[in-house]
Amino acid sequence: MKFSENWLRELVEIPVGLDDLAHRLTMSGLEVESIERLGTQLDGIVVAEILAAERHPDADKLKVCRVFAGGETLQIVCGAPNARVGLKAPLAMVGSTVGTITIKPAKLRGIESNGMLCSGKELGLDADFDGLFELASDAVVGQSLADHLGLPDAEIEIGLTPNRSDCLGMHGLAREVSAQLGSRLQLKDPPVITATHAGMLAVDVQSPADCPRFCGRLLRGVDARARSPRWLSDRLRRAGVRPISAVVDITSYVMLELGQPMHAYDAATLQGAICVRRATPGESLTLLDERTVTLDPEYLVIADSQQAIGLAGIMGGHATRFTLDSRDVYLEAAHFVPASISGRARKLGMHTDASHRFERGVDPQLPRKAIERATALILQIAGGEAGPISETQAIQHLPPVRSVNLRRQRLQRVLGVAIDDADVARILGGLGMQVETHVDGWTAMPPSSRFDIAIEEDLIEEVARIHGYSKIPEQMPRGEISAARQPEGRIATSRMRDHLASRDYVEAINYAFTDRTLLAKWSLAEGGIALANPLSAELAVMRTSLLPGLVAALDANHKRQQSRVRLFEVGRSYHASADGTREIERIAGVACGDAMAEQWSDARRALDYFDQKGDVESLLALSGAGIHEFRFESGGPAFLHPGRGATIWRGDCQVGVLGALHPRLLKALDVDAEVHVFELDLERISQRSLPICGELSRFPSLRRDIAMVLSDQVRFAQIEAVVRRALGDRLVELVLFDRYSDKNLGIGVSSLAMGLILQDRSRTLSDQDADHCVELAVSALATEFAARLRG
Repeated sequence: MKFSENWLRELVEIPVGLDDLAHRLTMSGLEVESIERLGTQLDGIVVAEILAAERHPDADKLKVCRVFAGGETLQIVCGAPNARVGLKAPLAMVGSTVGTITIKPAKLRGIESNGMLCSGKELGLDADFDGLFELASDAVVGQSLADHLGLPDAEIEIGLTPNRSDCLGMHGLAREVSAQLGSRLQLKDPPVITATHAGMLAVDVQSPADCPRFCGRLLRGVDARARSPRWLSDRLRRAGVRPISAVVDITSYVMLELGQPMHAYDAATLQGAICVRRATPGESLTLLDERTVTLDPEYLVIADSQQAIGLAGIMGGHATRFTLDSRDVYLEAAHFVPASISGRARKLGMHTDASHRFERGVDPQLPRKAIERATALILQIAGGEAGPISETQAIQHLPPVRSVNLRRQRLQRVLGVAIDDADVARILGGLGMQVETHVDGWTAMPPSSRFDIAIEEDLIEEVARIHGYSKIPEQMPRGEISAARQPEGRIATSRMRDHLASRDYVEAINYAFTDRTLLAKWSLAEGGIALANPLSAELAVMRTSLLPGLVAALDANHKRQQSRVRLFEVGRSYHASADGTREIERIAGVACGDAMAEQWSDARRALDYFDQKGDVESLLALSGAGIHEFRFESGGPAFLHPGRGATIWRGDCQVGVLGALHPRLLKALDVDAEVHVFELDLERISQRSLPICGELSRFPSLRRDIAMVLSDQVRFAQIEAVVRRALGDRLVELVLFDRYSDKNLGIGVSSLAMGLILQDRSRTLSDQDADHCVELAVSALATEFAARLRG
């Protein structure tokens, strides 16, 4: 929320400077995000009036103006299109500074100019208009511009948590500052306007649970072309709101002042009674921004007898808007319960000041007060006649206000410090609560604007905030904390993280939400779960895989001159099915660039399938299972390269995928690198076999090397399984140390050189034993795969 410092100081006495005020607000939970100081460099700039404006003899776009600034009449050459006789505008006198320019006497196309008439943009006061900054007709000529505009000032922007909707209005913010500083509030209730005509519009609230209070008032004979006074438009600009017209500006001003959103309708466009109801299926409405939306019964609308005229709590309709040609205005201020508004604007890709407030909760007592305040301002600025206020309410649906007990001992126990009873009562009272003191503590009745005060801990938080977190001593928590027990039959996720980090991977954390079109590019959109209220279109569905987010992160790093990137993530994927939704814990990794970090001993080599397969195998080895328990089968999902991809199996269950991304996908993602990926089911790979102690053989081992010619379709895991089955416990290890292929061997075959490490636990093996083992191995491979021993 943005606001003017000077406006706040008018509502509450603030005996401290801007920096101290910002610090106190931040420390109380209202974080000050930015401060922009205004009007600090306006020395030598005064209010001036143009007495004459004649065309420059040598330039069509320039005018020669005679300007009166309280002393002698000055001649100034000006190029602003709105320079005209009678206009009052800022004048930078000779010697003053505007931005980085020091004003000096000059000649423009041969005509002397002694000063500069200024635009709001040049002064940093209004970036929306390049012409001269037009001042009010009653501005005092010769007066300092800073004094006329109430400067210097500061635009303060604070970030509010969702529970502090009471501070989305200046009055609520003033109460907070008053409680912080113990200073006096200077708030005034709006005057009650006496009706001067009896005109009213009937109101039918068909959904009282969604709109338990609705107030309206008809004003006739309003001057729609009346201009908002400078003080009002300045406050709007400094709150980040663009002034439009007097009536519209007043509704915006009341919202900023009280926190109650309002809307002004052109009464002449309304047909019959006003109705608050749920939208009908397929009902359409063109909004103020000229966007046409299609609604369903989830939305609440304001309607007349013919059509919907506004999206309740979000935005009014275009057809019934108040324009410069309108004469009669119908003011609406209502209380909508947060549940009926929450998420509706986001679902339409919108976010408005009204929806921002109603989603968080607005004081249900404000609608009548807002109508009275807006009426008073409209009559003062644009004239007209006010009718009576019509109020429709369903008391039973208004949010109840309940008292909350605060125990003295509980307060001290939670905060760790004793606070005087008088200070506690003062703090709670300063926050607008009705406080009763009793033997054990206090009973507080929160104001209707504080939806967040419901339990004892809420009151403790309020006392701590206003008392000051810095005054609460830091103490280490006491108590015994029992360590979480890790089951022995499962690998700890932290160990997997550490293992991948040791292999040069960096952990990444991505959103669990993603873009449906991105999933479609990966062929992973099936089973995606759409969000009811997405933050944006790019975060509209739950991810079905960790890989799209990881590859996007890899690409972002690669495009920022990081040629070698290795990332991994541990997280969940989400899937919709006929049996409901499923969440699967996964671990995934992506890599591109060189196989090894830059170094001097080995030549550079690009990462390939087998490098990442080695990373995955080392991760799987943490399970304690032999590598033969896992198998890699060629193939895989559509996003993998058809010749460099594999599925990973443990027994009969697929536990993951591995391989290079398909070139077509890389092109669709605009990734300019060869990327290798893996993704594993964390639950299925984290199960491990418990280690069993065994006796170490006291006898030496033997090694025999063989070279077998086999088909390229035979995987080494199959070879190892056959050899182990043939040799039994005597085979300690089978090592593949060479692969050779040549046209002389034949097409589609290769020679694999393997070392058989042999050992017996009961005796030393002889050469005859070793030769017999070699014969068994060769025979088994020949029988199973038609392999032959290479001579």
